[in-house]
Amino acid sequence: MNTINSLSTLKFIIGAVNVVFQVLLLLILVYYGFISLFGLVRRKEPSAFSFPIKNKFAVLISAHNEELVIGKSIECLKSVNYPSHMYDIYVIADNCDDATAEVARKHGAIVYERFDDKRKGKGFALKWMFEKLAEMDEKYDAVCILDADNLVSSNFFLEMNKQLQMGHSVIQGYLDSKNPYDTWVSGNYSISYWISNRLFQLPRYYLGLSCALGGTGFVMTMDVLNELGWDATCLTEDLEFSMKLVLNGKRVAWAHDAKVYDEKPLKLLQSLRQRKRWMQGHSDCATRFFKKLLIKGIKDKDMAAIDSALYLLQPFIIVANGIFMAVSALNILLFSNLDKIFSVKGILAIILTLIFTYISIIFVFIEGKLTSKIAKYFLTLPIYSITWIPIALLGMIDKDKKEWVHTLHTRSLDIADVEKAK
Repeated sequence: MNTINSLSTLKFIIGAVNVVFQVLLLLILVYYGFISLFGLVRRKEPSAFSFPIKNKFAVLISAHNEELVIGKSIECLKSVNYPSHMYDIYVIADNCDDATAEVARKHGAIVYERFDDKRKGKGFALKWMFEKLAEMDEKYDAVCILDADNLVSSNFFLEMNKQLQMGHSVIQGYLDSKNPYDTWVSGNYSISYWISNRLFQLPRYYLGLSCALGGTGFVMTMDVLNELGWDATCLTEDLEFSMKLVLNGKRVAWAHDAKVYDEKPLKLLQSLRQRKRWMQGHSDCATRFFKKLLIKGIKDKDMAAIDSALYLLQPFIIVANGIFMAVSALNILLFSNLDKIFSVKGILAIILTLIFTYISIIFVFIEGKLTSKIAKYFLTLPIYSITWIPIALLGMIDKDKKEWVHTLHTRSLDIADVEKAK
């Protein structure tokens, strides 16, 4: 009798937990699904060529041991369709022990070398360089943040110049991939970015919410920098600064046609390390900003603040989804017969899962990225997606660890080769 009662109690608990996670995940899915609908059709915007060239940019590239790729990045920037006297290229050779500084100077960049064993990472390097900019006689309208491996489309600064004249003060460019065809890992990374660009960033721009800074390929005015300063030095300085912008009543806009191509990791272990750092920083920001954003959103009726607060829950949602999957599997194994697994309900669940997983093919096609090889990578997308569960959990556990893990870049490509491959 005791055994029966214990099993009944266990079944009730598992069932209750299962229902709670189903309801919460369904609500979140419905919310994000609704927002995504506004990215289905692109709105017509005025041509960038219809705006006069008004804005001068300081292009900042934080580089740690990037001698293999920094040259191509600088050459790409020097070839863009924008007057050369309207932007300067600064490379921060940050704690380098290779020839990054030498290569950058050889290709025509203005190089500042920084050595600091205690304050490591991109956020600290940018803060240091912003202080240098403030001391210069040369004045700029805006700063552009790029990574050392980045290539940009020829119209990048034209589009940013347009967005600034349209009244936006912080603008994120389209995050694209240099190497989507290299491996299944880089391919799945690329798919994830394309989907995010279309279903997360673009609709938020249209709805007047705040887009998310992606760490590279973004521009902000000197006025915003002078007003807020730069104290974003955690493992995800881009997310930290995004949240501070929203708390101060500002928005991150989106430039869908200003493309920046970066190198995606080639191997799973390299990918796991990078994404764990992202989840550490994301969890850290969640603990610091979620409550503040939620309070602001409710008090000021600011939907952008509420939306940003929900975005901070991403690691917790991923882990919750993993728990839901585990509880569902346990429920089936302990309390269901094998024939029930293949019941109409079970088959329907499988079908819905496949639909949600592979409906993204449509949006990759809309973005003009779907090729036969990319289509094959969708076969491994569920595996890539599942790896986020342990990564998010470890990121939450290690959120207070601040050690920066550098991602090695080796793919030295010309912008012409990248766009031809596209």
